[in-house]
Amino acid sequence: MKKTSRQYDEVIAKAREIFIKKMKDYGSAWRVLRMPSFTDQMYIKASRIRQLQESKERKVNESEIPEFLGLINYAAMALIQLDKGVAKEPDMDLNQAVQLYDQKIAQAKKLMEAKNHDYGEAWRDMRISSITDLIIQKLYRVKQIEENKGKTTISEGIDANYLDIINYAVFALILFMEKGAF
Repeated sequence: MKKTSRQYDEVIAKAREIFIKKMKDYGSAWRVLRMPSFTDQMYIKASRIRQLQESKERKVNESEIPEFLGLINYAAMALIQLDKGVAKEPDMDLNQAVQLYDQKIAQAKKLMEAKNHDYGEAWRDMRISSITDLIIQKLYRVKQIEENKGKTTISEGIDANYLDIINYAVFALILFMEKGAF
């Protein structure tokens, strides 16, 4: 578990670095996105990953890695948005955004540690393509919950699905890391 925790932190450090650089470039423009827009953006990224995995020939040398990193960051932003609500205009400075980002990532890591304890790190035996499929499934679940105006009968809410997406994306990147590709 210590190895997983260290690897998790390495992946998050890269995602966080990208988040900070994008905040410096664009500010908190993402604050105007409504929740379905976050879900759709993550769906585009997950679909792109799946396309890269299924494509026999690539005309452009692209990797799934940036897309998994994007999933982590979009899911963290979506979690912030769930708490803060949609802004009419960008309203968050870099320090505030990074503080909230770190809180959401810490929440995701805590969940990962609890689930890893219970599941025994079964994800380590999974294929990256299966992790991709699970992320896409989570996004379809979120879309359905959004269509149901956030109401669920028995299932977890949108936030739980976004936390799982963060963790699945981190797991995929750890598997890439172990192959020497990250």
